[in-house]
Amino acid sequence: MSDPLFVARTVLRDRVLIVDDEAEILVALTDLLEDEFDILSAVSGQEALTIMADHPEISVIISDQRMRDMTGDVFLSEAGKHSDAGTILLTGYAELHTVVGALNRGVITFYAAKPWEPGSLRAMVREAAAACRTRRALATEQAILRSLFDNLPLGLAFADDMGRITRLNDLAAASLGHSVEDCLGHTEQELLSSLPSPSADQGNSRQDLVMRPDPSGRERWHRISRVTLAGSDARVIADNGAVTPALHRSGLGTVSVLIDQDVTDLIEMEKRARQADKMQAIATLAGGIAHDFNNLLTAVLGSLELVTDLQPPTDPNVARLFTNAMDAARRGAVLTQKLLDFSRPRDLARRAVDVPVLLGQMQGLLTQSIGGGGPRAIPVRLDIPDEKLPLASTDPSLLEVALVNLCLNARDAQPKGGEIVISARDAIIRPETSSNAVESSSGENKKADRHLPPGHYVLITVTDRGIGMSPETQARIFEPFFTTKSVGSGIGLGLPMVYGYMRRNGGDVRVTSTPGAGTSVALWLPIVQSQTDLEASPRKNDSPAPDLSEARSVLVVDDDPNVAAVTVGFLQKAGFSVLESHSGAQAIRLVEKRPDIGLIIMDLLMPEMNGDECARRIAVLRPDLKILFVTGFADRAMLPKHARVLPKPFTREALLSGVEERLSA
Repeated sequence: MSDPLFVARTVLRDRVLIVDDEAEILVALTDLLEDEFDILSAVSGQEALTIMADHPEISVIISDQRMRDMTGDVFLSEAGKHSDAGTILLTGYAELHTVVGALNRGVITFYAAKPWEPGSLRAMVREAAAACRTRRALATEQAILRSLFDNLPLGLAFADDMGRITRLNDLAAASLGHSVEDCLGHTEQELLSSLPSPSADQGNSRQDLVMRPDPSGRERWHRISRVTLAGSDARVIADNGAVTPALHRSGLGTVSVLIDQDVTDLIEMEKRARQADKMQAIATLAGGIAHDFNNLLTAVLGSLELVTDLQPPTDPNVARLFTNAMDAARRGAVLTQKLLDFSRPRDLARRAVDVPVLLGQMQGLLTQSIGGGGPRAIPVRLDIPDEKLPLASTDPSLLEVALVNLCLNARDAQPKGGEIVISARDAIIRPETSSNAVESSSGENKKADRHLPPGHYVLITVTDRGIGMSPETQARIFEPFFTTKSVGSGIGLGLPMVYGYMRRNGGDVRVTSTPGAGTSVALWLPIVQSQTDLEASPRKNDSPAPDLSEARSVLVVDDDPNVAAVTVGFLQKAGFSVLESHSGAQAIRLVEKRPDIGLIIMDLLMPEMNGDECARRIAVLRPDLKILFVTGFADRAMLPKHARVLPKPFTREALLSGVEERLSA
């Protein structure tokens, strides 16, 4: 087995090529050097050149001057074109003039006269090999630095003491708006006419933030750092080849280094962060008033509904006033929800949702939300296929809010009347590797949306026959606070909220519009993949709805007596036996005393004891007791896992639907 240390030493040994047409000389030189060097030999210049082509690692070439095919100085001159190896010429005393000429031309490193002195020749070979190693190490370092210089993610440029650019990479040239060749020899001021002249006292380093348009005209922000190197520092740079000969001639008084960093993305991130801070401030402000405001809206809406049930108005003027009041309250609720959802998006409570069932339950609510029977009433028609659709995976409450927003926009887009059509279809996006197409149940094929991964989706489309939108307007509809409505008619948060909800839900929203021909907004909802989700939501016609009149007592817990009164009134009207409580502590006492309570409808934000804390205490007493939370400002991080939430303000239909769902679960 070979000695590893011997192998290592062998790998590190310098390789020497000996060229002589006399075999005795080759043997003598090999015997002299082989203990310290790896030896290759050739008997002619041509043979040596062939060996060199196969062994570029040769460090030293020793050549005789007198050879049959070519003289040694001619051979070494030719060898120098292909190798940086050190060269030693062996010659007789009568050929010293040839040696002098070769030295002057840089063809040879050393020469030795025949007969040579062994120790002196070995020293020459060692010195030539060491010089070769140094040259190659320097060349490697220079290649690395040159590659780093050219491929830096920063613009880098050097300038002489007159400010003239002597070297720069492509990024620096692009920032200056010229090619590398056009920048050399010019100052920044000459290349950028808008650049101010440098002041007399700028110190050794400084930074500037400047805006420079790119070739397409887009604004790009650059952080320009300038560092001045003087005296010996500049000479070090020059000695390492980082400056041009023109700088050598300038005397190397100073060298200026310019570092150009494109910080456009960073500045945009900072802008987004500032915008996020603003929206967080809005969220804090909105959250402080939303709970009480939504309580007021709940009391107003609920009271109006209950009064209408008790004594429907027969006078057309009174009926119109009732309708106006209901419409104003609903619009206030939608406005509050837009602010909350945009400034602090709610966490998704994704469940398996039967879209046709949800749309059927919402049709009456949507008709009322967009005008009821008033002068701006527009019919809402459902277009649902006969075949059963897959279950969609989404948060049903956020889907309802999104549909209300879209229907309100569709109504406003048809000031002279019209119709709103809500359709539901299933759609499949094939992988790009196959067809890259969308296949719907109607048989139509469309190009797949890049934002959507391949898979199965439920497609809900809201279509109107209104005024439509221009391409310029369509390009901005998802921008926060952008609106085409008049002052007081919209704040530009509806569609951004819908867009944010759909993207967080793993889907997308796509808008198709033609001026004068209407608008179609498509919501792409991913379908349920797991069996667990399938069991979380009842399918249409799978089981009969529970008989609400036979349900056990319902406990209503709300610190606002007006909201509690509305909730109790809705439930009693539906046939429930209802208990009422205005604090968490009182609710716990009632649960302890009344085993007949089968459901609790509880406000989330209450003084002294919040709804989430009250629910945890009740769970210890009655783990089987179901709870439906109602709130005007729900932070899902406060709620138990899988909690069901009904947002305020709610209608009677929404409340009873939530109660039915909890009792059926």
